Amino acid sequence: MTCREFADFMSDYLSGELSAECRTQFEQHLSVCPNCVSYLALYSQTVKMGKRAYDGEQEAVPTDMPEELVKAIMEARRRR
Repeated sequence: MTCREFADFMSDYLSGELSAECRTQFEQHLSVCPNCVSYLALYSQTVKMGKRAYDGEQEAVPTDMPEELVKAIMEARRRR
């Protein structure tokens, strides 16, 4: 497995979706490539932080939030 192939499979590896054969190749690559070990650690941390960003998504808007800011946020969401 090359470093490029490694990068293509990181998400599936972390979610446990790789086949046994591909997981073995992935882990063999990890055993010989310190750059990919670092990359995987940073990628994993980024995914965890991204998930935490939405932890409070259903919380009510604070009452002291400026109405103009709320409208701007809602408009930006609609544009996506």
